[in-house]
Amino acid sequence: MSNVLVACFSATGTTAGLAANLASAIDADLDEIRPEVPYTRADLDWTNQKCRSSLEMKDKSYRPAIAGKVENMDAYDAVFVAFPIWWYVAPTIVNSFLEQYQLSGKTIIPLATSGGSGMGRTNPELAPSCPGAILKEGRVFSADTDKSTLAAWAKSMLS
Repeated sequence: MSNVLVACFSATGTTAGLAANLASAIDADLDEIRPEVPYTRADLDWTNQKCRSSLEMKDKSYRPAIAGKVENMDAYDAVFVAFPIWWYVAPTIVNSFLEQYQLSGKTIIPLATSGGSGMGRTNPELAPSCPGAILKEGRVFSADTDKSTLAAWAKSMLS
């Protein structure tokens, strides 16, 4: 087991590939952040203001339930958290994930995929969910970013 975890929420599979490449590139463990109720295509229709993802993102206090937990979170010193950008921030399920654990002293490093925006207000919105952790400034990557680029970035985040 590595002392680095890559935890990934990927509603459509796009971010999952990036997270798997990162985990492989840095020899980290990989965990999927799975919603208790999986998202459907209709749930993700951002053009519909009444769809599930739109409603969740409008209410910043909403915390979607997660199926499962990382059994040995205490063993990790650093956690890369991968997700798609929704409405210029991390989906609230990422807050749900972080809030499940005592992360004080751990390094939390966000990375994301996006259809065109940057990280937006991701860090300010994630910070309250991981008090006492070292929350690094995240970065958006293309879903097809090569392993050497990911490894070099990860190394810089861990040093």
